[in-house]
Amino acid sequence: MKTHFPNPDDILNFKLTIDPDEGMYKGGRFDFDFKINQNFPHDPPKVKCTQKIYHPNIDLEGNVCLNILREDWKPVLNLNAVVVGLQVSPGSKREMETANEMQFLFLEPNASDPLNKEAAEDLKANREGFKRNVRSSLGGGTVKGQSFDRVLK
Repeated sequence: MKTHFPNPDDILNFKLTIDPDEGMYKGGRFDFDFKINQNFPHDPPKVKCTQKIYHPNIDLEGNVCLNILREDWKPVLNLNAVVVGLQVSPGSKREMETANEMQFLFLEPNASDPLNKEAAEDLKANREGFKRNVRSSLGGGTVKGQSFDRVLK
């Protein structure tokens, strides 16, 4: 995981790169833009994936669907909870589950609350076929008529 501040004078806008080392998305490199408004921590950060990827919880425009960024956001959560959430599997306590929800995104996509409904239906209907489609998409392939960005390292 690596952060980058395009403008060192603006710490409210930064980029995060995640390289999952396990799960279906292993071997990929995913870039996210973080935008934090002046009302933080009362408002969650805005997080967007900069690549077009095949994922039930990330739409084709890069919007990320996670409860921690919507209804489960609490001012006691911090950016570390969000960043860490993109990389690691959830713990057993609810607060750890919330903090690690984004990490779980790449370990176990959630077909129950999708932004990309086609990918979610694919995951629900045929997990092995979904895994093959993920691998194809990571290499910049086409899935169901949609081309994806190559994200393999």
